Amino acid sequence: MSAGVGVDLENLWIRFGDFVAVRDANVHINGGDFFSFLGPSGCGKTTILRAVSGFLDPSEGQVLIGGKDMKGIGPNKRPTALIFQNLALFPLMKVWENITFSLEIKGVSARDRRKRADELLDMIALPGQGDKLPSELSGGQRQRVAIARALCAEPDVLLLDEPLSALDLKLRQHMRTELREIQKRVGITFIYITHDQGEALTMSDNIAVMRAGVIDQIGDGKTIYNDPATAFAASFVGENNVFRGKVKQVTGDTAMISTNRSGDLLARVSSANQGKMKPGDDAMMFIRPEAFALAPVGTEGDHFVTATVTNEEFEGNSFNIFMEGEGGKEMKVSLPNLGQSFDSHKGQPMTLQYDVQNAVALPAGDLATE
Repeated sequence: MSAGVGVDLENLWIRFGDFVAVRDANVHINGGDFFSFLGPSGCGKTTILRAVSGFLDPSEGQVLIGGKDMKGIGPNKRPTALIFQNLALFPLMKVWENITFSLEIKGVSARDRRKRADELLDMIALPGQGDKLPSELSGGQRQRVAIARALCAEPDVLLLDEPLSALDLKLRQHMRTELREIQKRVGITFIYITHDQGEALTMSDNIAVMRAGVIDQIGDGKTIYNDPATAFAASFVGENNVFRGKVKQVTGDTAMISTNRSGDLLARVSSANQGKMKPGDDAMMFIRPEAFALAPVGTEGDHFVTATVTNEEFEGNSFNIFMEGEGGKEMKVSLPNLGQSFDSHKGQPMTLQYDVQNAVALPAGDLATE
Protein backbone atom coordinates (compact mmCIF):
# COMPACT_ATOMS: atom_id res chain seq x y z
CA MET A 1 0.00 0.00 0.00
CA SER A 2 1.53 3.31 -1.00
CA ALA A 3 1.85 5.82 1.79
CA GLY A 4 2.03 9.55 1.91
CA VAL A 5 0.31 10.77 -1.27
CA GLY A 6 -0.71 14.42 -0.99
CA VAL A 7 -3.86 16.07 -2.32
CA ASP A 8 -4.13 19.64 -3.59
CA LEU A 9 -7.19 21.69 -4.43
CA GLU A 10 -6.22 24.69 -6.55
CA ASN A 11 -8.72 27.54 -7.12
CA LEU A 12 -11.55 25.00 -6.94
CA TRP A 13 -15.04 26.28 -7.81
CA ILE A 14 -18.11 24.06 -7.99
CA ARG A 15 -21.39 25.50 -9.25
CA PHE A 16 -24.82 23.99 -9.71
CA GLY A 17 -26.54 26.44 -12.06
CA ASP A 18 -26.47 29.80 -10.27
CA PHE A 19 -25.69 28.22 -6.91
CA VAL A 20 -22.02 28.26 -5.85
CA ALA A 21 -21.38 25.18 -3.67
CA VAL A 22 -17.61 25.68 -3.34
CA ARG A 23 -15.94 29.05 -3.87
CA ASP A 24 -12.24 29.30 -4.79
CA ALA A 25 -10.97 26.60 -2.42
CA ASN A 26 -7.19 26.30 -2.07
CA VAL A 27 -6.09 23.42 0.15
CA HIS A 28 -2.83 21.52 0.47
CA ILE A 29 -3.14 18.15 2.22
CA ASN A 30 0.16 16.54 3.17
CA GLY A 31 0.67 12.91 2.23
CA GLY A 32 -0.08 10.63 5.19
CA ASP A 33 -2.13 13.28 7.03
CA PHE A 34 -5.51 12.83 8.68
CA PHE A 35 -7.23 15.91 7.24
CA SER A 36 -10.79 16.96 8.12
CA PHE A 37 -13.25 19.32 6.45
CA LEU A 38 -15.40 20.66 9.29
CA GLY A 39 -18.55 22.73 8.94
CA PRO A 40 -22.35 22.81 9.28
CA SER A 41 -24.73 20.96 6.95
CA GLY A 42 -24.80 22.34 3.43
CA CYS A 43 -21.47 24.18 3.63
CA GLY A 44 -19.88 22.26 0.73
CA LYS A 45 -17.81 19.61 2.56
CA THR A 46 -19.30 16.58 0.79
CA THR A 47 -19.20 18.42 -2.55
CA ILE A 48 -15.42 18.76 -2.15
CA LEU A 49 -15.15 15.07 -1.29
CA ARG A 50 -17.09 14.14 -4.43
CA ALA A 51 -14.75 16.30 -6.52
CA VAL A 52 -11.71 14.52 -5.04
CA SER A 53 -13.26 11.08 -5.63
CA GLY A 54 -14.23 11.91 -9.22
CA PHE A 55 -18.01 11.74 -8.85
CA LEU A 56 -18.21 15.46 -9.58
CA ASP A 57 -16.25 17.64 -12.02
CA PRO A 58 -15.02 21.04 -10.82
CA SER A 59 -16.52 24.06 -12.59
CA GLU A 60 -13.10 25.70 -12.35
CA GLY A 61 -9.75 24.82 -10.82
CA GLN A 62 -7.96 21.55 -10.26
CA VAL A 63 -7.84 18.50 -8.04
CA LEU A 64 -4.33 17.05 -7.87
CA ILE A 65 -3.53 13.70 -6.22
CA GLY A 66 0.17 12.97 -5.82
CA GLY A 67 0.82 16.03 -8.00
CA LYS A 68 -1.22 14.61 -10.91
CA ASP A 69 -4.21 16.52 -12.29
CA MET A 70 -7.32 14.31 -12.01
CA LYS A 71 -9.22 16.03 -14.84
CA GLY A 72 -10.97 13.43 -16.99
CA ILE A 73 -10.08 10.53 -14.65
CA GLY A 74 -13.22 8.75 -13.41
CA PRO A 75 -13.86 7.47 -9.87
CA ASN A 76 -12.86 3.88 -10.64
CA LYS A 77 -9.49 5.01 -12.07
CA ARG A 78 -8.53 7.33 -9.21
CA PRO A 79 -6.23 6.20 -6.36
CA THR A 80 -9.04 6.86 -3.85
CA ALA A 81 -11.58 4.81 -1.91
CA LEU A 82 -14.76 6.29 -0.45
CA ILE A 83 -16.59 5.21 2.72
CA PHE A 84 -20.22 6.37 2.76
CA GLN A 85 -22.35 7.17 5.79
CA ASN A 86 -24.46 4.02 5.28
CA LEU A 87 -21.33 1.80 4.83
CA ALA A 88 -23.03 -0.12 1.95
CA LEU A 89 -21.84 -3.58 3.05
CA PHE A 90 -23.33 -6.54 1.14
CA PRO A 91 -25.74 -8.15 3.67
CA LEU A 92 -25.61 -11.69 2.21
CA MET A 93 -21.83 -11.83 1.85
CA LYS A 94 -19.62 -12.97 4.71
CA VAL A 95 -17.36 -10.38 6.28
CA TRP A 96 -14.22 -11.70 4.54
CA GLU A 97 -16.00 -11.64 1.16
CA ASN A 98 -17.15 -8.06 1.75
CA ILE A 99 -13.60 -6.99 2.61
CA THR A 100 -12.03 -8.56 -0.49
CA PHE A 101 -14.74 -7.72 -3.03
CA SER A 102 -12.34 -5.46 -4.97
CA LEU A 103 -9.93 -8.42 -5.33
CA GLU A 104 -12.72 -10.72 -6.50
CA ILE A 105 -13.47 -8.30 -9.34
CA LYS A 106 -9.78 -8.50 -10.32
CA GLY A 107 -9.99 -12.31 -10.43
CA VAL A 108 -7.80 -13.02 -7.35
CA SER A 109 -8.21 -16.60 -6.07
CA ALA A 110 -10.42 -17.31 -3.04
CA ARG A 111 -7.40 -18.58 -1.09
CA ASP A 112 -5.40 -15.39 -1.64
CA ARG A 113 -8.47 -13.26 -0.93
CA ARG A 114 -9.05 -15.08 2.36
CA LYS A 115 -5.41 -14.57 3.37
CA ARG A 116 -5.66 -10.83 2.66
CA ALA A 117 -8.99 -10.60 4.53
CA ASP A 118 -7.42 -12.23 7.61
CA GLU A 119 -4.50 -9.75 7.52
CA LEU A 120 -6.92 -6.82 7.37
CA LEU A 121 -9.16 -8.29 10.09
CA ASP A 122 -6.11 -8.45 12.36
CA MET A 123 -5.28 -4.86 11.52
CA ILE A 124 -8.78 -3.59 12.41
CA ALA A 125 -8.78 -5.70 15.61
CA LEU A 126 -11.48 -8.17 14.44
CA PRO A 127 -9.46 -11.41 14.14
CA GLY A 128 -11.50 -14.56 13.46
CA GLN A 129 -14.67 -12.66 12.47
CA GLY A 130 -14.39 -13.34 8.73
CA ASP A 131 -17.14 -15.98 8.47
CA LYS A 132 -19.83 -13.85 10.09
CA LEU A 133 -22.45 -11.89 8.18
CA PRO A 134 -22.50 -8.08 8.62
CA SER A 135 -25.82 -8.39 10.52
CA GLU A 136 -24.04 -10.42 13.21
CA LEU A 137 -21.66 -7.56 14.00
CA SER A 138 -22.16 -4.44 16.11
CA GLY A 139 -22.31 -0.97 14.51
CA GLY A 140 -18.70 -0.24 15.42
CA GLN A 141 -17.52 -3.59 14.03
CA ARG A 142 -19.36 -3.01 10.74
CA GLN A 143 -17.69 0.39 10.59
CA ARG A 144 -14.28 -1.27 10.83
CA VAL A 145 -15.21 -3.83 8.15
CA ALA A 146 -16.10 -0.95 5.80
CA ILE A 147 -12.67 0.57 6.46
CA ALA A 148 -10.94 -2.78 5.83
CA ARG A 149 -12.87 -3.17 2.57
CA ALA A 150 -11.76 0.28 1.43
CA LEU A 151 -8.14 -0.44 2.41
CA CYS A 152 -8.20 -3.76 0.53
CA ALA A 153 -8.44 -1.75 -2.71
CA GLU A 154 -5.04 -0.24 -1.74
CA PRO A 155 -5.99 3.42 -2.24
CA ASP A 156 -3.49 6.24 -1.85
CA VAL A 157 -6.24 8.36 -0.29
CA LEU A 158 -9.16 7.19 1.85
CA LEU A 159 -12.23 9.46 1.78
CA LEU A 160 -14.68 9.27 4.69
CA ASP A 161 -18.05 11.05 4.53
CA GLU A 162 -19.39 11.44 8.11
CA PRO A 163 -18.87 7.69 8.69
CA LEU A 164 -19.62 7.81 12.43
CA SER A 165 -22.85 9.82 12.27
CA ALA A 166 -25.14 6.78 12.67
CA LEU A 167 -23.38 5.52 15.83
CA ASP A 168 -24.33 6.42 19.40
CA LEU A 169 -22.13 8.87 21.31
CA LYS A 170 -20.04 6.36 23.29
CA LEU A 171 -19.33 4.25 20.21
CA ARG A 172 -18.51 7.37 18.17
CA GLN A 173 -15.97 8.42 20.77
CA HIS A 174 -14.45 4.93 20.81
CA MET A 175 -14.34 4.80 17.00
CA ARG A 176 -12.53 8.15 16.82
CA THR A 177 -9.60 6.57 18.63
CA GLU A 178 -9.84 3.41 16.51
CA LEU A 179 -9.90 5.34 13.23
CA ARG A 180 -6.90 7.44 14.18
CA GLU A 181 -4.98 4.30 15.21
CA ILE A 182 -5.83 2.55 11.93
CA GLN A 183 -4.76 5.62 9.96
CA LYS A 184 -1.41 5.76 11.77
CA ARG A 185 -0.90 2.04 11.17
CA VAL A 186 -1.55 2.17 7.40
CA GLY A 187 0.05 5.59 6.93
CA ILE A 188 -2.13 6.65 4.00
CA THR A 189 -3.86 9.99 3.59
CA PHE A 190 -7.33 10.18 5.18
CA ILE A 191 -9.74 12.95 4.15
CA TYR A 192 -12.60 13.12 6.63
CA ILE A 193 -15.89 15.02 6.37
CA THR A 194 -17.68 15.95 9.61
CA HIS A 195 -19.90 18.57 11.26
CA ASP A 196 -18.75 17.26 14.67
CA GLN A 197 -16.00 19.49 16.04
CA GLY A 198 -15.05 16.87 18.68
CA GLU A 199 -14.29 14.36 15.92
CA ALA A 200 -12.24 16.88 13.95
CA LEU A 201 -10.27 18.14 16.96
CA THR A 202 -9.43 14.70 18.37
CA MET A 203 -8.44 12.94 15.14
CA SER A 204 -7.02 15.43 12.66
CA ASP A 205 -3.53 16.61 11.86
CA ASN A 206 -5.13 19.58 10.12
CA ILE A 207 -8.67 20.91 9.71
CA ALA A 208 -10.38 23.15 7.14
CA VAL A 209 -13.30 25.04 8.68
CA MET A 210 -15.98 25.65 6.03
CA ARG A 211 -18.89 28.07 5.84
CA ALA A 212 -21.30 28.45 2.92
CA GLY A 213 -18.87 27.12 0.32
CA VAL A 214 -15.91 29.10 1.63
CA ILE A 215 -12.92 27.80 3.61
CA ASP A 216 -12.56 30.17 6.57
CA GLN A 217 -9.44 28.71 8.13
CA ILE A 218 -7.00 25.81 7.80
CA GLY A 219 -4.82 24.75 10.71
CA ASP A 220 -4.27 22.13 13.37
CA GLY A 221 -6.90 21.68 16.07
CA LYS A 222 -5.08 23.72 18.73
CA THR A 223 -4.61 26.67 16.37
CA ILE A 224 -8.24 26.69 15.27
CA TYR A 225 -9.50 26.42 18.86
CA ASN A 226 -7.08 28.93 20.43
CA ASP A 227 -6.44 31.28 17.51
CA PRO A 228 -9.53 31.40 15.25
CA ALA A 229 -9.23 33.47 12.06
CA THR A 230 -12.91 34.48 11.78
CA ALA A 231 -15.97 35.04 13.96
CA PHE A 232 -17.53 31.97 12.33
CA ALA A 233 -14.58 29.70 13.21
CA ALA A 234 -14.54 31.09 16.77
CA SER A 235 -18.26 30.41 17.27
CA PHE A 236 -18.46 27.07 15.41
CA VAL A 237 -15.51 25.28 17.02
CA GLY A 238 -16.16 24.82 20.73
CA GLU A 239 -18.22 27.07 23.00
CA ASN A 240 -17.44 30.77 23.12
CA ASN A 241 -18.79 33.93 24.70
CA VAL A 242 -19.00 36.84 22.28
CA PHE A 243 -18.72 40.53 23.16
CA ARG A 244 -19.60 42.98 20.40
CA GLY A 245 -18.13 46.45 20.11
CA LYS A 246 -15.67 48.67 18.31
CA VAL A 247 -11.89 48.78 18.28
CA LYS A 248 -10.76 51.62 20.55
CA GLN A 249 -7.03 51.18 20.11
CA VAL A 250 -4.48 48.62 18.96
CA THR A 251 -1.07 48.19 20.55
CA GLY A 252 1.11 45.49 19.02
CA ASP A 253 -0.97 42.32 18.98
CA THR A 254 -3.42 43.58 21.63
CA ALA A 255 -6.64 45.50 21.02
CA MET A 256 -8.86 47.47 23.37
CA ILE A 257 -12.49 46.79 22.46
CA SER A 258 -15.23 49.16 23.63
CA THR A 259 -18.10 46.77 24.33
CA ASN A 260 -21.68 47.94 24.63
CA ARG A 261 -22.19 46.44 28.08
CA SER A 262 -18.92 45.46 29.71
CA GLY A 263 -16.92 48.61 29.06
CA ASP A 264 -13.43 48.62 27.54
CA LEU A 265 -11.91 45.14 27.44
CA LEU A 266 -8.49 44.00 26.28
CA ALA A 267 -7.97 41.03 23.94
CA ARG A 268 -5.26 39.49 21.78
CA VAL A 269 -5.78 40.11 18.06
CA SER A 270 -5.91 36.72 16.32
CA SER A 271 -2.81 35.91 14.24
CA ALA A 272 -4.72 36.02 10.94
CA ASN A 273 -5.91 39.57 11.67
CA GLN A 274 -2.83 41.25 13.12
CA GLY A 275 -2.18 44.52 11.35
CA LYS A 276 -5.70 44.50 9.90
CA MET A 277 -7.79 45.90 12.79
CA LYS A 278 -7.99 49.67 13.18
CA PRO A 279 -9.65 52.02 15.69
CA GLY A 280 -13.33 52.49 14.84
CA ASP A 281 -13.70 49.07 13.22
CA ASP A 282 -16.61 46.87 14.28
CA ALA A 283 -15.18 44.01 16.30
CA MET A 284 -16.07 40.90 18.24
CA MET A 285 -14.21 39.57 21.22
CA PHE A 286 -14.39 35.89 22.17
CA ILE A 287 -13.67 34.30 25.55
CA ARG A 288 -14.10 30.56 26.11
CA PRO A 289 -16.21 29.52 29.15
CA GLU A 290 -13.18 27.78 30.69
CA ALA A 291 -10.97 30.88 30.31
CA PHE A 292 -12.78 32.81 33.06
CA ALA A 293 -11.90 32.73 36.75
CA LEU A 294 -13.80 34.23 39.71
CA ALA A 295 -12.69 37.64 40.98
CA PRO A 296 -13.82 39.71 43.98
CA VAL A 297 -17.26 41.18 43.15
CA GLY A 298 -17.05 44.73 41.83
CA THR A 299 -13.42 44.55 40.68
CA GLU A 300 -13.08 46.74 37.61
CA GLY A 301 -10.53 46.92 34.82
CA ASP A 302 -9.80 45.96 31.24
CA HIS A 303 -9.91 42.21 31.90
CA PHE A 304 -12.83 41.99 34.35
CA VAL A 305 -16.51 41.39 33.52
CA THR A 306 -19.40 41.75 35.99
CA ALA A 307 -22.86 40.31 35.29
CA THR A 308 -25.86 38.81 37.10
CA VAL A 309 -26.09 35.03 37.48
CA THR A 310 -29.26 33.66 35.82
CA ASN A 311 -28.70 29.90 36.20
CA GLU A 312 -26.23 27.30 37.41
CA GLU A 313 -25.56 23.67 36.51
CA PHE A 314 -23.40 21.06 38.17
CA GLU A 315 -21.95 18.77 35.50
CA GLY A 316 -19.72 16.57 37.64
CA ASN A 317 -16.35 17.67 36.33
CA SER A 318 -17.39 21.33 36.23
CA PHE A 319 -19.75 23.97 37.55
CA ASN A 320 -21.44 25.84 34.69
CA ILE A 321 -22.59 29.36 35.50
CA PHE A 322 -24.90 31.22 33.12
CA MET A 323 -24.97 34.98 33.37
CA GLU A 324 -26.92 37.83 31.84
CA GLY A 325 -25.12 38.42 28.52
CA GLU A 326 -25.13 41.02 25.81
CA GLY A 327 -28.18 41.50 23.59
CA GLY A 328 -30.15 38.79 25.39
CA LYS A 329 -27.45 36.15 24.75
CA GLU A 330 -26.34 34.28 27.83
CA MET A 331 -22.74 34.21 28.91
CA LYS A 332 -21.39 30.88 30.10
CA VAL A 333 -18.58 30.23 32.56
CA SER A 334 -17.15 26.76 33.34
CA LEU A 335 -15.25 26.32 36.58
CA PRO A 336 -13.49 23.00 37.22
CA ASN A 337 -14.80 20.89 40.10
CA LEU A 338 -11.81 20.72 42.41
CA GLY A 339 -13.86 19.56 45.39
CA GLN A 340 -14.63 23.13 46.45
CA SER A 341 -17.96 23.95 48.09
CA PHE A 342 -20.15 25.88 45.72
CA ASP A 343 -23.13 27.91 46.92
CA SER A 344 -25.87 29.17 44.64
CA HIS A 345 -25.25 32.63 43.19
CA LYS A 346 -28.53 32.87 41.28
CA GLY A 347 -29.72 36.47 40.98
CA GLN A 348 -26.44 37.82 42.35
CA PRO A 349 -23.77 39.84 40.57
CA MET A 350 -20.53 37.99 39.87
CA THR A 351 -17.21 39.35 38.64
CA LEU A 352 -14.98 37.31 36.36
CA GLN A 353 -11.42 37.86 35.26
CA TYR A 354 -9.53 36.49 32.29
CA ASP A 355 -6.00 36.42 30.94
CA VAL A 356 -5.81 38.80 27.97
CA GLN A 357 -3.99 36.10 25.96
CA ASN A 358 -7.11 33.90 26.30
CA ALA A 359 -9.44 36.52 24.81
CA VAL A 360 -9.41 36.84 21.03
CA ALA A 361 -10.32 40.00 19.09
CA LEU A 362 -11.64 39.54 15.54
CA PRO A 363 -13.31 41.70 12.90
CA ALA A 364 -17.11 41.54 13.29
CA GLY A 365 -18.56 38.74 11.15
CA ASP A 366 -21.20 36.05 10.85
CA LEU A 367 -21.55 33.68 13.80
CA ALA A 368 -22.28 29.99 13.48
CA THR A 369 -25.93 29.13 14.05
CA GLU A 370 -25.44 25.43 14.90
